[in-house]
Amino acid sequence: MAHGVVFIHAAPTALAPHVEWAISTVLGTRADLDWTPQAAAPGHVRCEFTWEGEAGTGAKLASAFRGWPRMFFEALEDPCEGREGERFASTPTLGLFRGTTNAIGDILIHEDRLRAAVARAVAEDRDVVEEIERLLGQPWDEELEPLRWAGEGAPIRVLHQVV
Repeated sequence: MAHGVVFIHAAPTALAPHVEWAISTVLGTRADLDWTPQAAAPGHVRCEFTWEGEAGTGAKLASAFRGWPRMFFEALEDPCEGREGERFASTPTLGLFRGTTNAIGDILIHEDRLRAAVARAVAEDRDVVEEIERLLGQPWDEELEPLRWAGEGAPIRVLHQVV
């Protein structure tokens, strides 16, 4: 068995029942989520939930949400026996990020992906550091960070042009 957590950082209020339906379909059990307003994105709600299921459930959840407009989310699956963990992050502007994680949540960049990023940077005259940051998911973290903190009682910055 595997387990993990999903953070719906921001979803339009009207999308909430569809999110619950998708989760219920993937997990095979009814999902009743506790939605709260997303202060950084008016008209949006947020929630988080933990799950248990077969290995690969994190990917199935991320796939179920992928492509939904104006939804910001992360799906994490902890490593389990014989498998590394995974982290998925999605924003409307960047699309879906997938990273392999170790036991403490660090993103692991496998050799072939690192070689390809360096080769792409050289061939396209791009910055190698930016390519590596992309492999680590940094652009996704930068977009998600204001939404992560908005529910913690911290000062927030309202996003007026949430896509």
